[in-house]
Amino acid sequence: MKERSVRLGVDVGGTFTDVVLVSAGDVTTAKVPTTADQSEGVINGIRTACEAADVKPESIDSFRHAMTVATNAMLEGEGAETALVTTEGFGDLLAIGRQDRPSLYDLSARKPTPLVPNEHRYEIEERATESGIEKGASDSDLADLLDEIDETVESIAVSFLHAYAQPDNERQVADVLRTETDAYVVASHEVLPEFREYERTATTVAAAYVTPIISEYLGRLERKATALGMPAPEVMQSNGGIAETDQIRDQAVTTVLSGPAGGVVGASLFEEDTHEGIITFDMGGTSSDVSLVRNGAIERTTEGSVGEYPVHVPMVDIETVGAGGGSIAWIDEGGALRVGPQSAGAEPGPACYGKGGTEPTVTDASLLLGYLGAETELGEGLTLDGDASQDAFEQLVDASSLDSPIEAARGTYRIANERMARAVRAVTVQQGHDPREFALVAFGGAGPMHAAALAESLGIETIRIPLANGVLSALGLLAAPERHDASQTIHELLGTVDLGTVEGTYATLGDRVSKDVTDPENATMVRQADLRYEGQSHELTVEVGEPFDRKSVSEQFHDAHERARGYRLTDEPIEIVTVRLTATISGDKPKIAHEGTEKKVRERRNAYFDGSFRETPVFEREQIHAGATIDGPAIFEGGESTVVVKPGWTATVDMQGTLTLQETEREER
Repeated sequence: MKERSVRLGVDVGGTFTDVVLVSAGDVTTAKVPTTADQSEGVINGIRTACEAADVKPESIDSFRHAMTVATNAMLEGEGAETALVTTEGFGDLLAIGRQDRPSLYDLSARKPTPLVPNEHRYEIEERATESGIEKGASDSDLADLLDEIDETVESIAVSFLHAYAQPDNERQVADVLRTETDAYVVASHEVLPEFREYERTATTVAAAYVTPIISEYLGRLERKATALGMPAPEVMQSNGGIAETDQIRDQAVTTVLSGPAGGVVGASLFEEDTHEGIITFDMGGTSSDVSLVRNGAIERTTEGSVGEYPVHVPMVDIETVGAGGGSIAWIDEGGALRVGPQSAGAEPGPACYGKGGTEPTVTDASLLLGYLGAETELGEGLTLDGDASQDAFEQLVDASSLDSPIEAARGTYRIANERMARAVRAVTVQQGHDPREFALVAFGGAGPMHAAALAESLGIETIRIPLANGVLSALGLLAAPERHDASQTIHELLGTVDLGTVEGTYATLGDRVSKDVTDPENATMVRQADLRYEGQSHELTVEVGEPFDRKSVSEQFHDAHERARGYRLTDEPIEIVTVRLTATISGDKPKIAHEGTEKKVRERRNAYFDGSFRETPVFEREQIHAGATIDGPAIFEGGESTVVVKPGWTATVDMQGTLTLQETEREER
């Protein structure tokens, strides 16, 4: 494989588009505003980074991209005009959904508006069971369907009962629609050949809803990149793997968590074998994302969602909480201090931004507590107004029983940390893992400022903060592997399932992913299976060997169940529900070099630690030389974020510029 000399990663966020360009070990980063047509912001960012690095766009060997096009389309209701063709009697499935309530005790709670309105849901008189076709679609029904479909429909989802096992009827109707209409057509057995009718249909509808939008966007971006002499983009999928543009056009729903997945992949570069794994902690302006990497493997799920819409494709397992730098502090009806999930956003932003915001936020609290300074630059020349933060918290004090703005700021900071700690517990303790056995990798604009306090509350003793932490999702794109997933429900008892059927299904899945992977001979195939005790409603996924061995798979499932649920039932029958196969080709970890020049204190300011303000040195992070060790309390500024090192912690800089924070002493706090 040709060694790539100039590599580019571009991640589009809600406010900024992040760019990382790596050339001969030198890393150049850029942040530019995200534009309505995201491709324009991407090209602006590329030009900015190339100019800063003195690199011509045509010399770029690899261009990788993460985007929010699919996510925004679903959350904002701006996807394609979509129709659903389904089995007679199942037209209201999307509206009915599951019995789960968004808020258990809220009698006025409403389910999300289906992506397909009632007038665009069409029913076909066909029927299949798990074991065979009972009735096919008639020619007259197909003719009526073609007459009924509205001319405004841009995309059509086809999802029939039991099509995961018997797809012939679905395939017949999809073929007719592809021949006789100009719409994009997506069939459920192609998107998600798994049982559970609602989730399969909802995922197929989501795929149809975003496919035209993604296809058009990638076409625009590819044309603009080609005009600059660059290669076509490779795209990050929700599963943390890269795929080529043509494949993404056919599998657009796999990009719904494209950006956050890149951040987890970037954080995984900083895992070391001194711990069981790492907890990734990405704190931005509105929310915080937390995930887990164990023994080099990113935790994934097949039961994800976008907003309130289920999307059951493989994706990085990310826990999101509404606590970010812009989260607003407020007083509830009982007089208690609360933080978020409301956010000041980018406009008007926190009070200290001086853009018209008047409500106190987590960022305002950090400014009053001295973690940020009046001269701290947060990007694009933005400096902070401490008087505005003071006024905002004084208003909060007037509306509460709090004694002072400092007390209110301290409470805001601690509550935000506790909300993020709950997210960490959700991916560790609730999944049978001890967070104290992991290191914390903190990134995002606000993550490094809260990392030490968060780690302290969870008993975590090691924190790693990459140099390019504010654009880590873009950096992660460069290291991401190529990855393709396939699955098939078979639903049998493990003790009696025909092993030939299992092996035959894996072979079929292997043929499917081999068509997508760019270099099948160098691809690694990983086999998994979803299992459960008979009578359970949810499964656990375990890795299985080749050939499939009942005893080994059974033991792996018992162990996984005990770790996740706290018990094992060795005498209970086990069901094998779905088999999965993943093909990967390893990515190339970017080579990053950091030297630095000095260990000089830029300034000193008072910062709040352990109940009082203490004079704290402030360092220019990018100037600290490799090998330097600094005891807390200390603050590092520069780049895209601020790092707070608490008393009792020590920060060390390595050859890549990564700060490693170690807790050296634990006090009663």
